[in-house]
Amino acid sequence: MEDIRLAEVLAALSLTTDLAAGMTFEKGLRTCVVATVFARDALAGDRETCRAVYETALLRSVGCTSFAPELAAVFGDEVAFQSALKHLDPGDDVPLTEQLLRLGGWTREKAQRLTDTLTEVLPTVGVEAMRSGCEASRVLGSGLGVLPQTLAALNDVYERWDGRGIPLGAAGEHLSFAARVVHVAEQAVLAHAKGGAPAAVAEVARRAGGHLDPDLARAFAADAAKLLAPLREPDAVASAVAAEPPPYVMVSAEEVSGLCAVLGRFVDLKGTWLVGHSEHVARLAESAGRLGGLATDEVNRLRCAALLHDLGRAGISADVWDRPGPLSSADMERVRMHTYWTQRVLERVPALAPLAPIAAAHHERIDGSGYHRGDSGTRTSPAARILAAADVLAALTEPRAHRDAFTVEEAVGHLTREADSGTLDRVACDLVIRAAGGRPSRPRCPAGLTAREVEVLRLAARGLTNQQIGAELSISSRTVGHHLGHIYDKTGRRTRAGVAVFAMEQQLLP
Repeated sequence: MEDIRLAEVLAALSLTTDLAAGMTFEKGLRTCVVATVFARDALAGDRETCRAVYETALLRSVGCTSFAPELAAVFGDEVAFQSALKHLDPGDDVPLTEQLLRLGGWTREKAQRLTDTLTEVLPTVGVEAMRSGCEASRVLGSGLGVLPQTLAALNDVYERWDGRGIPLGAAGEHLSFAARVVHVAEQAVLAHAKGGAPAAVAEVARRAGGHLDPDLARAFAADAAKLLAPLREPDAVASAVAAEPPPYVMVSAEEVSGLCAVLGRFVDLKGTWLVGHSEHVARLAESAGRLGGLATDEVNRLRCAALLHDLGRAGISADVWDRPGPLSSADMERVRMHTYWTQRVLERVPALAPLAPIAAAHHERIDGSGYHRGDSGTRTSPAARILAAADVLAALTEPRAHRDAFTVEEAVGHLTREADSGTLDRVACDLVIRAAGGRPSRPRCPAGLTAREVEVLRLAARGLTNQQIGAELSISSRTVGHHLGHIYDKTGRRTRAGVAVFAMEQQLLP
């Protein structure tokens, strides 16, 4: 790995959040460019303000996976739900049901059912979900080294000028300036995609004083032609990287894997059974690579690819990943597409493109039975074959919705049979098995946590309720509540997503 610009890592994350939020690919990048030009040229923002706007636009949906399991439990496909939510306007005189019908693709019955559910659960589940999203945005964002102003703005991405947003109902100038700029740019970009510049200007004007800061809406309309001009650029990634306010933030080769770990945590929040999986795979793959004699640079590349191998999971509903029963053939096709989307995200970002052939091949098999390309034999690199074996062993030793975790011995037996049958590379399997037997011990009780609190934290990170945690540990739910109170105080986190990220940061999972 070489030194790269932070902007390229943020661009990859933006593409991944597009998938997770059901948005058109590159929507976040286009919002970033429009928002940055708006802040710089129309609003005469200083360098730090423009930087905060730039980072906020790229990270605007970084918390969206943190509440995916909770939303999926209520709405089913939360990706489709989040996509619809981006276009709805509770301040509009048009009823929500009619707004959904206006979007297209909704029957009246389905639209009415969603409206009724929203009305019922938004004050409770919705507020809690957005609280979780805001905390996840802050803790993930802090791991990316962004400005404090950016972290503050990420608290306001679900709020509105008129105070009808969530989770706090903050209004007016209590919302950060960067968030208000991004709100305008996002609505303009969404409308522009459907009807060009006239539609963008009309939508921003319509939402002025409700969703959007009216002064910013007027400023946008006054200079809309110039502000929307960057949307004609054919390469959204190049356009977004070029829009970064100077001085450019560089990331050393040694720091790249830390940023990749943040992206892995973002994806692992997608399902309650996935928390910690990416770093688990990366530890196994890195160790196996060293045992296999890969050069230091190759090992570093393998570790980064392992941390990013499941980026494509973000575009598939948490309902699929958390389902305890069998998947339909249609859902299996969606699952098989996640490696394709991993490849698409990484290939779009020049600094991370060399990782794509390794990361996207983790479900390929030597006999050609894997996906998404169906490559066989030596068409995948030694590093990719190590990653494939590490992914299998890691997944087997983690619990899933449909089964308990295998013991290491059981997982090793499975991996050996895969090698014997010619499905996985034998050398790669042997290296991963050796790596699994010699994993370094990990810190067990960080932040002053007790051993029992770590046990509770692990289960809370997976989304278990107090009652379920109590049953698992043979303690009362009230005792669980006391432990969680101490955990929140010691870790500084206040939501399931927050403690889940803490558990991944400290390598307490799986």
